[in-house]
Amino acid sequence: MLQMATNKPTWAFLLLALIFSGTVVGGAAIDAKALYKTHCSECHNPDRLGKMGPALLPQNLKRLRKKSAVKVITKGRAATQMPAFGDKLKSEEIQALVDLVYMPLETIPEWGMEQIHASHLVPNKPETLSDKPIFKATMDNLFVVVELGDHHATLLNGDTFESIKRFPTRFALHGGPKYGPNGRYVYFASRDGWISKFDIYNLKYVAEVRAGINTRNLAVSADGRYVIVANYLPHTLTVLDANDLKPIKVISAVDDKGQTSRVSAVYTAAPRESFFAAMKDIKEVWEISYADQPPMGFSGWMHDYNPEGGEGNQEQQFAVRRVKTDDYLDDFFMNQDYTQIIGTSRSGGGQVVDLDLRRAVKAVTLPGMPHLSSAITWEYKGHPVMATPNIKEGLVTVIDMQSWKVVKEIKTDGPGFFMRSHENSPYAWVDVFFGPNKDLMHVIDKRTLEIVKTLKPMPGKTSAHIEFTKDGSYALLSIWDKEGALIIYDAKTLEEVKRLPMSKPSGKYNVHNKLTRSSGTSH
Repeated sequence: MLQMATNKPTWAFLLLALIFSGTVVGGAAIDAKALYKTHCSECHNPDRLGKMGPALLPQNLKRLRKKSAVKVITKGRAATQMPAFGDKLKSEEIQALVDLVYMPLETIPEWGMEQIHASHLVPNKPETLSDKPIFKATMDNLFVVVELGDHHATLLNGDTFESIKRFPTRFALHGGPKYGPNGRYVYFASRDGWISKFDIYNLKYVAEVRAGINTRNLAVSADGRYVIVANYLPHTLTVLDANDLKPIKVISAVDDKGQTSRVSAVYTAAPRESFFAAMKDIKEVWEISYADQPPMGFSGWMHDYNPEGGEGNQEQQFAVRRVKTDDYLDDFFMNQDYTQIIGTSRSGGGQVVDLDLRRAVKAVTLPGMPHLSSAITWEYKGHPVMATPNIKEGLVTVIDMQSWKVVKEIKTDGPGFFMRSHENSPYAWVDVFFGPNKDLMHVIDKRTLEIVKTLKPMPGKTSAHIEFTKDGSYALLSIWDKEGALIIYDAKTLEEVKRLPMSKPSGKYNVHNKLTRSSGTSH
């Protein structure tokens, strides 16, 4: 068991616990815990950690507001096994349940090798499946489109823009899916910690495992041998065998003083044969080597468990090198050669961290809250620049990556979330995801740093997340709505080409652009 979230419960916490575990209505106490045990525990786990249904914890319910949660319990949820309880429970009982599931747990729950092993599923053994695609298409110009509206994904032909297969996913995918080295396999992570491996050649799932309770994202090693998972709950990184998703190691996110941390994200650094992990609650970035013989400076002291079998030296494999930072990094961006990162903290401002020197080397002025994990790069007047949208302010910040000085702040019609481009395109696209102008999409000329066109694809509905085809000739845009669409644009003329109805399409991920780590997309 990891350490408690707080050493001593506060009086406020105890008071809330008393209130929510026995809500008083009209003189009679409602026992929310008893209601949960009777109506919810079978599907969602007695400890609210999730089972057939998702985990019912505040960290896992961030995208679901309390009013919406009341509606889900009352009317059920379409396209899921969640039934309606409006005819079984009174409105005040439903409210008591909602208050209960939005309460944090008193301690950080355990989810180690035993629990991960027990969750492991192999619905289709790889040796029983074809080694060639069962359909015809340009394999590296395929897209996987995540549809959050009804928890499905669509495999899309990037040449014809026709659906090859629409298939169900785990509830509430979180973070973008990642491809194995040749694009045959794609790996998904759900908010509830389920990692799923899908065989694109055969259009079937081949393995699943629950690597955590609240998961942020995953990364796949460049050699295709390993998958690593970043967890908010518990405070861990989980290493899996990419072949069958069996767990290899669970690494506690803890500093040398015993302080544990949520893991914000994890990324692959192919030239270094390592992963990088962002820590939410300690002033460190971790480099985790997946080489059989890690370079000097890596330590294996943080390993919680040894794998059953595995390659290389078990004590050294997945060893950690900790890089000190001047502040907590909520978000960061890695340069194209993986020698430096630029990160932002919750207190504002940014810092450049040299990964070989293992320290911060430059402070950067960044207003608002830049969304660095969505940043992109290109050449501008002979210099590499990085451009990032901003979650709090209506601007795009362009930074010279040699001097780390701000080149320009491009005013937009509101805060944005995603920014995308392609090496063959003169344009960068950025959404206006937050605020009243969420239905707009700006197109910026990378040569002049000016907005040259503002699109309004579906008035009143959120425009989001551009991705390009392999050659950059077409740009795909999401209408982020339950009754949304995928809209394809000619990337040169900026004219609409095709529109496909979809249910809240979130990200769409081109195989070539992801595997080549295009400078126009996130890694």
